[in-house]
Amino acid sequence: MSRSKQFAALVASQPDNELFRFSLAQALLAENRPADALEHLQFCATKKPDWMMPRILLGKALLGLGRRADAKPWLEQALQLAIAQTHEDPERELRAILAELS
Repeated sequence: MSRSKQFAALVASQPDNELFRFSLAQALLAENRPADALEHLQFCATKKPDWMMPRILLGKALLGLGRRADAKPWLEQALQLAIAQTHEDPERELRAILAELS
């Protein structure tokens, strides 16, 4: 059974569990299924306003799908969280990505 199927079963049993959804999204991204990961990343970002990683992954997934305008606000939010939480590596990476989008 694939990792995404394992996590999909967990999400089906506990749809409000953001950790299961985040794990499912990561598995879907690893399987090169970014479109399928979007709803789970959005759920995580909405449920936890201070959680940086779903926003980064969501922004990158949207970029990979050619949805630059949709990606930018998520990446900007992630950058603000990276600054506020003093995550220097993500901050540098996000600044570089956003500079390319400008």
